[in-house]
Amino acid sequence: MFALVVRFDLHPGQGDAFDALMARTLPAIRSAEPGTLVYVCCRVDGAPDARVFLEIYADRTAFEAHERTPAVVRFLAERAALIAGSRVEFLAPYEFKLSG
Repeated sequence: MFALVVRFDLHPGQGDAFDALMARTLPAIRSAEPGTLVYVCCRVDGAPDARVFLEIYADRTAFEAHERTPAVVRFLAERAALIAGSRVEFLAPYEFKLSG
């Protein structure tokens, strides 16, 4: 498993444009990326110009394939004008069993 969390701090007032870009991008991710297990974009309470992504992939190869798809390449290019900054944190998922 391969996972990351990304925070985008958008230019003021660009939330709607960013959300529209995501709405155009997500269907392609869902339909064409079997190795993308979780791909969630969230608004941040109290920070209207911020978005946080949680991305979980079957493995690093699936992540690398995700980055090369036409929809994601387009997203990466178009988002540049909307974001003021970003922070990426790569995660080390591990599995455990909850008792009960």
